[in-house]
Amino acid sequence: MASSRLEEYSNAPVPGHRLVPGWRLALIVATFSISLPTFLSSASIALPLGLYSALLAALVAGVVLSVGGCLTSIVSVHSRLTTYLLVQRSFGMTGAALVNLVIALVHFGWFGVNVSFFAGAMVAAVHDIYGLDANFDVFVVAGSLLIAVSTIFGFRTLDRLAWVAIPLLSAILIGVCAMAVQRHGLVVEPVPHPPMAMSFGTAVSAIVGGNILVIAAMPDLSRYVRTTGQAVQSMALSLPVALTLMMLVSAIPALAMGETDIMRMIVAFGFGAPALAMLVLSIWTLNAANLYSASLSLSATFPAIRPWIFTIVGGVAGGALALAGIINAFVPFLLLLGMIIPPIAAIYVIDGLTIFRRADAAESIRNLPPVRWPAVAVWIGSVAVALLADRGVVTLTTVPALDASLVATGAYLLVRRLQLRGKSALA
Repeated sequence: MASSRLEEYSNAPVPGHRLVPGWRLALIVATFSISLPTFLSSASIALPLGLYSALLAALVAGVVLSVGGCLTSIVSVHSRLTTYLLVQRSFGMTGAALVNLVIALVHFGWFGVNVSFFAGAMVAAVHDIYGLDANFDVFVVAGSLLIAVSTIFGFRTLDRLAWVAIPLLSAILIGVCAMAVQRHGLVVEPVPHPPMAMSFGTAVSAIVGGNILVIAAMPDLSRYVRTTGQAVQSMALSLPVALTLMMLVSAIPALAMGETDIMRMIVAFGFGAPALAMLVLSIWTLNAANLYSASLSLSATFPAIRPWIFTIVGGVAGGALALAGIINAFVPFLLLLGMIIPPIAAIYVIDGLTIFRRADAAESIRNLPPVRWPAVAVWIGSVAVALLADRGVVTLTTVPALDASLVATGAYLLVRRLQLRGKSALA
């Protein structure tokens, strides 16, 4: 189920002889949580909430994401279709292009976050090794171009390196956690003046937003799983556990030092250049994956343009976002993702479990209309309601990401019911 396999059957259902056991999906999904952005978001949540509330927020978010992953996986196992094809049959050909464009922009945003980490790691490395003050912006520009070029020419190699980088990054984070406890003890209370005040609901929404793209795009992976039962088990055993453990190793050093910057922690604890090199490797592979996914989305939307052009555009756009300071608005970025992405998944899940439940998968993606306006309208309306919830104007659950999902689900079910009544009246 590596990236080379994901390109197979992109326009047709996966055949039975290519299916794999569910534990492989669980392992891949769990590794998605081991990243520097997850560390940053977890540390940012721990400072205002304290250890125990932060762990509870991670567990709740993991359960919410697991439920969403179960639903998107069930639909994909039934149909064996990619996320793009599921979105296409729900939103129409042009409607799906709009969704794809938004998802590509999200990947560019993640690129900007990660290249900010890259530049920070390089600045810390230069200071640690040579005692010099390096320029952050220079490393953002250089890193963006290098990562974009390496994605074009060597994504397969970088994809394999990710399986080396993830265990090493895990070891670094555990080491930082252990050193923090050794030097400062176990701190469980929130810091007096956190950089950003945050409620429990906002914390849950931020964690959901940081992982929601994985859930929405889960069919790209879960369509290979043998049975729906195995897919459900893989979701239950991956995200709730992985996110809670990641919160633990992030919150402990953050609370002990009152700090969210992993680069400063590594330098402070004397881990030195090898640890920083591993961080750079993990960032490089993660950002290559972001550019690769974005180029696939945009290539499907604009087939006349070569994919490598989108990779370069993504590197430039992501670098520009990094220079604009996206890392300083990281939590709001996660909250925005939690509002935009869940309604998309809710809509294609409802269609998969209702009107396409017994349909032939290959037949269901033929002769699609340009736009399915009910799906587009519900998506936009759900995002609008979630934005109001984030500003405290109206809320259902105090968790904007969950509000967006619930509104999209209720509104789309109502639209589908009205459509069925209209067809019955005309019959």
